[in-house]
Amino acid sequence: MTVNGLKKKSNLNEQWNSHCILGYTDQETVMVDFDNTPLKTVKKWASRAMKWFKLEGYIILRSSLNNYHAIFNRRVSWKENMKIVGWVALLSNNPMLQKWFLMQCIKEGSTLRVSSKREKPSPRIVFRYGRENCQIEGFLKYRELTKNIIRKLKAT
Repeated sequence: MTVNGLKKKSNLNEQWNSHCILGYTDQETVMVDFDNTPLKTVKKWASRAMKWFKLEGYIILRSSLNNYHAIFNRRVSWKENMKIVGWVALLSNNPMLQKWFLMQCIKEGSTLRVSSKREKPSPRIVFRYGRENCQIEGFLKYRELTKNIIRKLKAT
């Protein structure tokens, strides 16, 4: 008896890279996804948001060419989170960010990618400013745990 579609030995790395994308989702961390935006502009909006909303600090990760994630330090309520992200999306006049913002509202949780995605490597930190002792620290711990799990899965 033969079964179509099964292989004798699976290639976990190939399957992982083509099918599994891991992200970080929560309601209490202000996160902003800047697509098609130069780093200089991302820094400007992250600094403005941090100062205006007293967010204590931020990190910026490069997810791919001219695509960045900003994560802020102060814990906030979901209502305040969406107020801040909506403020940045509206004032920056970034249509991709406005669309991302609406999707987070619909899902009732903000999500940013932490693993690789097809040809894109996992986002890497390119800039840090201010405090990292609260939400950023939690994000970085989750990110490191996720990367360790992926490494162990690929090694098997």
